[in-house]
Amino acid sequence: MTPTSVTPAPYSSFLILHGWQNHRPEGHWQRWLAGELGGRGARVSYPQLPDPDDPDLEVWLGRLQALLDGEQVVVCHSLGVLLWLHAVARGGGRVDRVLLVAPPSGDVLARYEEVAGFGGPEVSAAQVARAAGEVRLVAADDDPFCPGGAAARYGVPLGLDTDVVPGGGHLDLDAGYGAWPSVLEWCLDPGVRVSGRTD
Repeated sequence: MTPTSVTPAPYSSFLILHGWQNHRPEGHWQRWLAGELGGRGARVSYPQLPDPDDPDLEVWLGRLQALLDGEQVVVCHSLGVLLWLHAVARGGGRVDRVLLVAPPSGDVLARYEEVAGFGGPEVSAAQVARAAGEVRLVAADDDPFCPGGAAARYGVPLGLDTDVVPGGGHLDLDAGYGAWPSVLEWCLDPGVRVSGRTD
């Protein structure tokens, strides 16, 4: 009798990166996503990055480097997006797929001493393309932390496939983003377009 083999899920390892002042609260869409993916048998890492209220870029980069295994889907929100872009600018961050959600602009970060050092990663479209098989940007058209829109500030110069969510703010808990089925669907199927919450 020939033994049967089980075909693994195409994306079974996920890394979820939070942003500034994010203590991974209950109800946040990233915590919800971690639970949904884990419940489907995926390996999920959703770490609390050091000192989220007063983060240090070098410390966060070191932590990220320790977490990457090269075969992951990475889902970043807010400051986590700039963390990944800084890693890519330094020649790291290589993974399968990346979802970049609601990156703040460098000029906004410059107003806050705690996170000013995260602004302005000097990264090129070619570096981003080499760092992952697919990179998708998701941002609202009215994010107060990215005046002018992330599509113009990051999507166009970095050549990113972009989904714009009308009226989504910073796509965080304050904007009503708890359960976010569209992001889960993208994690399971990269062909899915990410849209706003539907409830």
